[in-house]
Amino acid sequence: MYWIIKKQTLAAAISCVLVLCMAVIIGTGLSRQEAIPTAAESDNWGLNFKTADGIPTGNTSAAELKKYGAFYLGDTSQKKIYLTFDAGYENGYTADILQTLKKHNVRAAFFLVGNYIQTSPDLVKQMVADGHIVGNHTMTHPDMGAIAEESAFREELEGLEKLYQEVTGEQLPKFYRPPQGKFSVENLKMAQKMGYKTVFWSLAYADWLNDQQPTREEAFDKLIPRIHNGAVVLLHSTSQTNAAILDELLTKWEDMGYTFAPLTELS
Repeated sequence: MYWIIKKQTLAAAISCVLVLCMAVIIGTGLSRQEAIPTAAESDNWGLNFKTADGIPTGNTSAAELKKYGAFYLGDTSQKKIYLTFDAGYENGYTADILQTLKKHNVRAAFFLVGNYIQTSPDLVKQMVADGHIVGNHTMTHPDMGAIAEESAFREELEGLEKLYQEVTGEQLPKFYRPPQGKFSVENLKMAQKMGYKTVFWSLAYADWLNDQQPTREEAFDKLIPRIHNGAVVLLHSTSQTNAAILDELLTKWEDMGYTFAPLTELS
């Protein structure tokens, strides 16, 4: 971010301080409940868990997102969890994850990129055969918030649609997750125009770095206390920890009275 101060006035100084403070708030992911970034801006999805009812707030409200067919929560009056996985590549754990999901009769959603479908077609077919949703995580995993041209945006999503159809013979379900949660209002409009629901998340943790995998205890410290009604949970299927704890994690959530629902119930 750059500023050009044309006049050395107190008002200008105060303005700069306010902008800087806002940048810090965005960077820490605290809830601002502001309007979605404009066409010339992009933002990172962020959450605040310090709420009285335990339901996290996003840096854009659920009501504002819904205008564009976008969601980060399900029905908060129901003890339901919407389980999702992101995958940019296969790391050797998806087969175990699929087996655990089948054991618990859980239908999840896997947001995949082009590389995954190209290199792991059999696992993609298994996801479909097991009744899971495969969602669009873009063809090349770029910063979608930086894409202003509709043609470039469409290329990322349609490229993945084509790959999926070639592998499965079916149409890709219309669920889209922006890589790294980077988005703008124009992106959401473009996705909506293409018939997509944009799906963010209300619970995630740092599970994506292969050489810094959380311990079992660290994972549960994040995923158990923060679970909530209508939670859209984001896990990475590349995570060794997630594959190891998933059976126990699902059991713990079930023991807490939660059931699992597909993304098709988001409305």
